[in-house]
Amino acid sequence: MDIKTHQYCMQLALQQAMEALENDEVPVGCVITYNEKIIAAAGNQRETLKDPTAHAEIIAITQAAQAVGDWRLENCTMYVTLEPCVMCAGAIINARIPLVVYGATDFKGGAVHSLYQILNDTRLNHRSQVIGGILAQECGTLLSTFFEQKRMEKTSQKKASRIRPDE
Repeated sequence: MDIKTHQYCMQLALQQAMEALENDEVPVGCVITYNEKIIAAAGNQRETLKDPTAHAEIIAITQAAQAVGDWRLENCTMYVTLEPCVMCAGAIINARIPLVVYGATDFKGGAVHSLYQILNDTRLNHRSQVIGGILAQECGTLLSTFFEQKRMEKTSQKKASRIRPDE
């Protein structure tokens, strides 16, 4: 696949991230293709579902497995706006996804290039090719803006709790 295809699919993953943002979720989106056809698309839903495993990648893997009719996603490509975490990297390995394309690097929790290199660990029974940095600025800006807003909200709440009404 060429860079234009990767950018197009990452734009679709960004749309999923924007939908997650609209639901006050951490804006991460994921799209999975099968033989270059989109078969799954999801955004984070941890807050919505009250489920710590409801990352965009996990939901998309479940959708893709249903679409393909198999847990092995051997002819699939995953596009995700943020470098996958340890849990999601494990699911990618278990699903046998051969190519993972991500946008922003996660220096605090990334398990593909940053902190760990799970998808290329030769001790595991499967490895995935990884392409990072596709639309990284757009993906990173969306996340940075979200967390900056959350920090500002938290600061405003702390200040409001210190203010005492005149009696």
